[in-house]
Amino acid sequence: MQIRTLLAGSALLALLAGCAAGPGGGPGGAAVEPDEERYQGTLPCRNCDGIDLDVLMRGDEQAAAAERTFELNASYRGHPQSPPDETYAGNWEVLAGTASEPDATVYELTSDGEGQIYYFLRLDPQTLELIDPERRRFQNSEMLQLKRQ
Repeated sequence: MQIRTLLAGSALLALLAGCAAGPGGGPGGAAVEPDEERYQGTLPCRNCDGIDLDVLMRGDEQAAAAERTFELNASYRGHPQSPPDETYAGNWEVLAGTASEPDATVYELTSDGEGQIYYFLRLDPQTLELIDPERRRFQNSEMLQLKRQ
């Protein structure tokens, strides 16, 4: 099962229904380097108890494009088909603003290989929120938030 399908389903579910997101602990107590930021949270899932996301972003906004990399790991809780964990890696860019918040910071994460693109709105230094490709927030958007670890 592809995460893009589940993310799209989760986004639609977030728009129609409601779940709670919450912070998670660091995997294995792994330390994060100074030029790395790790965000974690649980997204709603139509067919399971939730999708645990762990996003590690390396580099900073002023770094060369090749130095701005990410890893995204997704684990499905309580899914009837017990799909394996999924891992995506690639590069990230900073986009300026959304239609409703022109000064906002948006991160565009483009994975290698499949070309899947994820968009996260930076709400504050501790919180990212999954948004749609048109850079719009979903209704009940608090369900789609990841917290910095």
